This record gives sequence, C-alpha cells and structure tokens, in this order.
Amino acid sequence: MARSHLTLAALATAAVAELDVRTTSPHGSASGDVDSALLTTGAGDELIVRVPRSQRAEAQQSADLVALRALSAGVRGRLPFAVPSYRGQAPVGRTRGIVYDFIAGTHLRTAQVTGGSGLPTALGRGVAAIHALPTSFVTDAGLTSHTPFEAMRSTASLVDRAASTRLLPAALLERWEAAIQDHVLWQFQPTVVNGSLEAASFLVVDGALTGVLGWQDLQVGDPARDLAWLLGAGPEAVDAAFAAYNEARGTSDHQLRRRATLYRELDTAKWLLHGTATKNTAVVDDAVGMMAALVDRLQSPDGVSISSDSTAALDLDGVEELLSTTERRHG
Repeated sequence: MARSHLTLAALATAAVAELDVRTTSPHGSASGDVDSALLTTGAGDELIVRVPRSQRAEAQQSADLVALRALSAGVRGRLPFAVPSYRGQAPVGRTRGIVYDFIAGTHLRTAQVTGGSGLPTALGRGVAAIHALPTSFVTDAGLTSHTPFEAMRSTASLVDRAASTRLLPAALLERWEAAIQDHVLWQFQPTVVNGSLEAASFLVVDGALTGVLGWQDLQVGDPARDLAWLLGAGPEAVDAAFAAYNEARGTSDHQLRRRATLYRELDTAKWLLHGTATKNTAVVDDAVGMMAALVDRLQSPDGVSISSDSTAALDLDGVEELLSTTERRHG
C-alpha cells in the first residue's frame, strides 16, 4: 500500500533535524516503485521525500545516493542544470526514506524534442557538460570505470545472451557481431557518463533544461551510452543535438553516433532478456515483434550499416521511431 503524503512528511521531519514542514502534497505516480511527497518549509524551501517500494528501487536509490555525494559543489558548478542535493534520511522498515532539495520541472518526453525547438541544442550541450567533467571524482568515489575494450566486451556478452534465447534474428546477430568486431568503432576516450539517461531523466520548464535526475549508474565509460536515447527523436532534432554536443566537446570521436545507434538497437535485446528472465511471454513476444520490424527496416533500401566503413548518414528515421517504443514500455 502506498504511503500517504502526510506519513512521508512526518518521516521527513525525522530525517532532517529541525525541519519545519508547512505544506505537503503527493508527488509522482502512485503506481510506481517509489512513494514520494513534495514538502514546503517555513523558510520557503521545497523538498522531496522518497521511499522505495521494491528491492530494485531500493538498490537504485542507494546507488544514486553514492553518486550524488560524489558530485561535489565544484563539480555541480560545471553543469548547466541542477542535480538533486541530499538533505537527510530516516529508516522505514527494511528500507529508508531520503529527503532531497526539490528541482522544479516536468519530466521530458521524447516527443517534445523537436527540430523546431531549442531543446535538442540544450540537451546536446547538457550531455556534453557531463562528459567534460573530470574523471578523477568518479574514480575517487570508487565508482565503475570501463575501458573501450570492456565496453566492447560487455556489448558482446549482451549479444551472446540474447542469441542464447534462440529468438534473436540471424540478421541482427550478424549486424551486431560485425559492429562488435569493428575495432575502429571502439576507439574512443572514456568520459564521465550518467549511464542511465533517458528522456524522463531531464526536467524542463518552458522548454528550458532545469535538472537531471537518476545518477545511479554514474561511471567512466562510453559517452555514446548517454546519447543513445536521443535517437528516439526526429531526424532534425537528432542532428541538432549531436551537432551541439560535438561543438561543445570539440570531439574527435567520429564513431560516436554509430555506437549510439548500436546501443539503441540493443535495447530490443535487453527487452527480450528482461522478458525471458521474468518469464513474461507478453514481453518476449513484444521484443520478438520489435526485432522482426527492425530487421525489415534495416533490410529495406533505406537501411544503413553501423560499421565504420559505411559512408551513409545515420538517418535512421524509421528505426529510431520503432525503438522509441522501448522507452515508453520501460516507463
């Protein structure tokens, strides 16, 4: 049963010493993995209190808290958006409630990222700012760091596990294995990455980027991972976002967009593995259907290669539209 916002407000007063709560209201979805409430203090501050409702949410909250503590004031000052700040915590049964400063904004939807808005440019620059952070603060916090070889090996393992289900189309297996074996594709400089970015990670107000939530996978790794979700937007928006990113970073990673495309396509493999692991036949059937549609699209005259020797532009309009459904289903 979901906890009421009044119960959560009482918990917040136990988590933060001398907290003067004046108003409280429900926040977020009542059907999600987290109970949350919005609080207003006597000083006019707005806070969020969150309590996980599942082991998965508890693990994510714990990892997120480690990352937020690693993001010092100096590091945060380099970002063009706000990151949640920890205020306190209190035990609740076998879990705990955590209080954060509230960041104003609504969760971004991929459909809002259009070529006619300023969002693609803001998003490209925002992700570039994350990737420009010094890697030392991540390694000093004991967080994960992946080399290009490890990124390739992890991708190969994912493809192998998907192939072991015997439900992965041969055309996709061949395509993904060719990308994995293309050594040029994996020549990149590891950067600080959020690791879990999706449209809903971003908070916006009147088309302006105000904050980024969900730092539980903060690490040093492949910057393409943080850009893969953008491929669910329209072609003009994708071009604008990548152009803004490349301009901000001055990157020489010419394979960045191709790896992002690979990661985006691999979302279908992750969806398949999720379905098989949970023995959910509806999810498995959905994933199989998505992969079949992806094969049809890639085998059309408009299909393009991920491999580094391809000169075709990565204008995967249909593929991107197809794969954007994965984000909605996970949400």
